[in-house]
Amino acid sequence: MPFVVVKKDSLLKRFQLPISILIIVGVSIVLFYTVQIWGYRVPALVLLMVVSLFALVFEILTVIISSILSALIWNFFFIPPLFTFHIANGEDGLMFLMYFIIALVHTTLSFKIKEAENLNRDKEDKENTIKLYNTLLNSLSHELKTPISTIIGAVDTINNNEAVLSDSNKKELISEIGIAGLRLNKEVENLLNMSRLESGSIKLKLDWSDINEVIFIVLSKLDDKLVNHKINFDAKDSLPLFKIDSLLIEQVVYNIIHNAILYTPVGTSISIQVHFENEKCEITIADNGPGFPALELPKVFTMFYRLPHHKTGGSGLGLSIAKGFVEAHDGKIQVISNEGNGAKFIIQLPVETSYLKNINNE
Repeated sequence: MPFVVVKKDSLLKRFQLPISILIIVGVSIVLFYTVQIWGYRVPALVLLMVVSLFALVFEILTVIISSILSALIWNFFFIPPLFTFHIANGEDGLMFLMYFIIALVHTTLSFKIKEAENLNRDKEDKENTIKLYNTLLNSLSHELKTPISTIIGAVDTINNNEAVLSDSNKKELISEIGIAGLRLNKEVENLLNMSRLESGSIKLKLDWSDINEVIFIVLSKLDDKLVNHKINFDAKDSLPLFKIDSLLIEQVVYNIIHNAILYTPVGTSISIQVHFENEKCEITIADNGPGFPALELPKVFTMFYRLPHHKTGGSGLGLSIAKGFVEAHDGKIQVISNEGNGAKFIIQLPVETSYLKNINNE
């Protein structure tokens, strides 16, 4: 589902000159009709303040034009004799000159400050990008090394010892190659998904989906990993069909359950519940494992985050990808956990439900 986004900043840049002129003219009209209250010198300070505010927001050319316009308006409409560009005395002439100098100095300084801020921001962005790539490379070198070594070792064993290997040994080695290949594929998938999220190129393919079926597909994919965990999922036939990108939501559920399998001990229960209320589909995935330490909760959805002092592998991208896919649906995801009492992930998706199902429910 493509989106067209028009940034407010770009609109402001495009129309900054007419906006500044309208503001100057508007303020001048108000000042002109109240000049008997303030005197003709106060408008100079007010107009200077307006130009100073422009210097914080607009580009330098717009601010200079606004400065010149406001100075000419003050001269023509406020400095005696009125409605002329003539200045009667030296004091007013000096004040008019100072107005120009202050406005231009303030404009130049503001421009230089903004320029320095932009340079610092660019430098900070580059440093963050380098840090991100370094983290990514470190993660990849660690996570890809094991499966690659497994594949190379198994292939070498088969090639060099084919004559003496039994059929069971060959099957075992081929199985190891398959498992390592799946692990490599998973890491590449995570990187591609994160790249799509970072570039903003996610386009939802919305279609009517049975959320129970989505969850059953995930459980079937994780079947071999769930042998040491107990899954509790009671599918509700009364749920309507939801218009979602089922592949993305499938990935969200997969990542959260896979994370629970990795970080909970053998025998842990994982429960899945789905509710529909107030036009929102809510998926809750909870375990009775050790949970997250309170200080670690704010970092759970951060890229490359992994629990400290934990030997379990993983690139640390799964939960950040889950969060990105949920937010692409304009949804929310949160985690509730007390250390030692398990973790609970709550996914809320604003959804459109099937018309036929709604009729049946009514």
